[in-house]
Amino acid sequence: MIVRTNQVSLALAALFACSLASGCNTGKSAPTPANFTQAINNHFLDHTDCLFSDIRFPFETGDPVKTKQMDSLAKALLLDKSYEAGVHVSRYTVAPAGTRFAPHFCYGHREVTSIDSFTPLAVNDGFKETTVTYTYTMKEVPVWAISPDVQAAFPDMARATSSQLTAKATLAQTAAGWQVPD
Repeated sequence: MIVRTNQVSLALAALFACSLASGCNTGKSAPTPANFTQAINNHFLDHTDCLFSDIRFPFETGDPVKTKQMDSLAKALLLDKSYEAGVHVSRYTVAPAGTRFAPHFCYGHREVTSIDSFTPLAVNDGFKETTVTYTYTMKEVPVWAISPDVQAAFPDMARATSSQLTAKATLAQTAAGWQVPD
């Protein structure tokens, strides 16, 4: 029994020393699927997926693809449309129902359903990093984003809101846990 007590004491001492060491991977900073899931989900709570990143309203276009997209948002009552006959362009302004979503028209945030793989840790800019491949679904999708017209006009959004997709994210290990660097 004395040998076992000494072995347990040594194991506990080693574990305690490891937890004090800066390179020990325990807790929130351990490279585990649960920690990666939490980091990615936290990131996407503040980084929603959107239809547009660079459009300002009022918006004018004569492009048939853009016109189809904007018309679908007008049909969903998010935009108002007028036609400028002299220059052959459609002009779109934000309708009252669209003010909550304009100008980017975000359609939800990602939620990780599984961590599929991750690369070995490598140091970059002083932080340990890994690239994580994950599967996700969209959460908090607004009603307009699932309308058939909007989904037909924005096939990437339709795919993202109606099925599970796979993506990659680079995560950095910090003292507070894993984070997606901005």
